[in-house]
Amino acid sequence: MSTQTMRVIHIHSYGGPEVLKLEEKARPEPQMGEVLLRVYAAGVNPIDWKIRQGLTKAWMPVTFPYTPGIEVAGVIEEVGPGVTAFKRGQAVLAQTREGAYAEYITIPVEALALKPQTVSFAEAATIPVGATTAWRALFDHGGLTAGQRVLIQGAAGGVGLFAVQLAKWKGAQVIGTTSTANLDFVHGLGADAVVNYTTTSVEDIAQDVDVVLDGVGGKALSSSLAALRQGGTLISIVEPPPQEEAQARGVRAMMSRGAASVPLQMLTQLINEGHLKVTAGKTFPLSDVQQAHEYSRSGHGRGRIVLQID
Repeated sequence: MSTQTMRVIHIHSYGGPEVLKLEEKARPEPQMGEVLLRVYAAGVNPIDWKIRQGLTKAWMPVTFPYTPGIEVAGVIEEVGPGVTAFKRGQAVLAQTREGAYAEYITIPVEALALKPQTVSFAEAATIPVGATTAWRALFDHGGLTAGQRVLIQGAAGGVGLFAVQLAKWKGAQVIGTTSTANLDFVHGLGADAVVNYTTTSVEDIAQDVDVVLDGVGGKALSSSLAALRQGGTLISIVEPPPQEEAQARGVRAMMSRGAASVPLQMLTQLINEGHLKVTAGKTFPLSDVQQAHEYSRSGHGRGRIVLQID
């Protein structure tokens, strides 16, 4: 049997966008409990370019050649031995440890969820990391409950847009921050108040909030801390918050890490039931991966950037 090949993005050393190379390699074979997925779309996450630059190598070293990409949507091409829950031809999405920037990827079945029929493959590829990160920050770390006030910094981003909707679904009062271009978009997600951070000081509008999810970092961390009530909680998904300032203000502050308590299937169910709308950001073909990384690094735009692969 001749070996089938596929296009894949490889990194052979840490560096700038130029180290992302479009190459060919043998298509993988699904092992016990795995499926072979034909990739239609892959999310471009900030962690992807941080890994590429070597910013995470102290705690997350990679083996070269390395293929980036941790969220993916596509169609099952083959099922491996022992797989009964899924079958060939099903459209699915998944979060993976690496390797989504490729035409094919093997994935353990426990990582899979059926793609909601109402969303495109590009939209589906933004769900696994965006929605689970929002859930983990708001509920697992933030303990957000109905009736509480939550501030979401970066409400139009790949995590923020899910956070706004999940917080509303939970029954919280939601304040979102964004730039001028995305004010209507964030209102449309269900935010009770939207702050234009380019013209308004966030803490002038958001005061005595119970929970802050900070998806911006930098200067925004200070306004996040200032917006909290005493005893409130700041969860950053970007960088570790300043502990001394948090203690001085009498608030908890932490970085959101680890696995979320929610199964991906529950989030896709919320989408199927109409509780969550999904919005993909700018899309790029696989061959334009360098531009996709540069655009991701700029930190602007709406929703998660996506590589369209099929």
